Amino acid sequence: MHFQPENENINFVDAGKKVLRIERECLEQLEKFINQDFTTACNMIYRCLGKVVVMGMGKSGHIGRKIAATFASTGTPAFFVHPGEASHGDLGMISKNDIVIAISNSGESQEILALIPVIKRLNIPLISMTGRPESTMACAAQVHLCIQVPFEACPLGLAPTSSTTATLVMGDALAVALLEARGFTQEDFALSHPGGALGRKLLLHVSDIMHSGDEVPNVSEHASLRDALFEITRKKMGMTVITNTQNEIIGIFTDGDLRRVIDLSIDLQTTPIAQVMTRGGIRVFAQMLAVDALNIMQQKNITSLLVEEQGKLTGVVHLHDMLRAGVV
Repeated sequence: MHFQPENENINFVDAGKKVLRIERECLEQLEKFINQDFTTACNMIYRCLGKVVVMGMGKSGHIGRKIAATFASTGTPAFFVHPGEASHGDLGMISKNDIVIAISNSGESQEILALIPVIKRLNIPLISMTGRPESTMACAAQVHLCIQVPFEACPLGLAPTSSTTATLVMGDALAVALLEARGFTQEDFALSHPGGALGRKLLLHVSDIMHSGDEVPNVSEHASLRDALFEITRKKMGMTVITNTQNEIIGIFTDGDLRRVIDLSIDLQTTPIAQVMTRGGIRVFAQMLAVDALNIMQQKNITSLLVEEQGKLTGVVHLHDMLRAGVV
């Protein structure tokens, strides 16, 4: 079904680019508000023994939920409380060790203003984020973070657009500054994202996905090329490891090596595998992160890595294992 725009002369691309341009300009002006008040707010949050409680109504509330989620996933425990629900019991979720960040572009949100006396009575530190430094919320807070923008991207000047973007960016600035202060690492980030692709990449080790024991294609250094081909066929990994009697890795033979020796007209029945194998083989350790092992595969343009411990074979990890585990 086709609908004709009310304004037939509208250029959607130009309209979209205009919004981007306006919001970029507004964000450039936001930089001046990253000042001593920002430093004070970061220090207050850094020293907080409890959690950061973010509040906001309407669009500010939607942005507040995202800010709280960003805090929580980057090492600063946080959650969102709806100001309306807080007035009807949810305020009990806040403890004296917490800190409150209240968001309102006007700084006059009645639902939040109604909570401020209780927050003050409980002696809970209050940080406000508003677009009006002279507003009631700004004056009531220990620290005010200004998120003022000269205009909204909405041509009517009504729909929160530039102002909500500025709020979100200020929240990101706080979260990332605190992340750096805490020395938050990739591993720390992964611990709060165990169910996602990022968690799998950062938490999985080679030992978690490698083949070991009888699953590993392996023949003796005294085996024939024929024996090696049978082992490759049985284990279905496109390769076999060659080891000595002490289980030390001598070399590797792959499907690619097979194509090479066929071109040399070598007798598959009698040729020793040691004569045609690739000596050494690229190796990793079981404790290595799977994503690091994947990077080696990509750099070397190979599909298998040998897993060793003090030169002895402990397993094999294949590209298919990376795919199944979601590392790729």
